[in-house]
This record gives sequence, structure tokens and C-alpha cells, in this order.
Amino acid sequence: LTRASGFGPLGDRAIRLHQNGTLRQDAKLSELVWSPVEIVQHLSRFYHLGPGDLILTGTPAGVGPVQPGDRLEGTIDGLAPVTLTIGPAA
Repeated sequence: LTRASGFGPLGDRAIRLHQNGTLRQDAKLSELVWSPVEIVQHLSRFYHLGPGDLILTGTPAGVGPVQPGDRLEGTIDGLAPVTLTIGPAA
């Protein structure tokens, strides 16, 4: 995780999602309906957010189903990628 103070301005950094190595979502942070600051402000009205909390969002284009075993990788320019594998249904 990167502290906001070490990240710098959001600007037009790209946000992307790969599913099993295939690009599914690709946009600029400036294209999000709500800015990251607005998202945090809104959610803070309902939840106590603290250091280390994650808020997951994405881009509308390319939304689709995921299956058990799928590997997802999310990236934002200038940050380390976040990866996860979908586990079996409970």
C-alpha cells in the first residue's frame, strides 16, 4: 500500500483490471463518476474508515462475471498492482 502523501496528484493516471491476463477494464481516474476523494467522503458518512482500509471500485466498461479460480489484477499507474484469486463458492 502507498500512502496518499507519497502518491502525488491523481491527474489522469490509468486504472485497469485484468482477468486471467486479459484486459477487461481500462480508464483514467479522472473519468470515474466520483473522484476518490468524493468516494471516501461519502463512505465516511456511513462507515468508520481507518488506515489500511480498502475501498474497491472499478470502471463500468468491461464489467462481467468472475468464476472460482479467476485471477484478477488491478493496477493504477504509479502503484504496485493488487492481485487476488477468486476462491470456491461457500
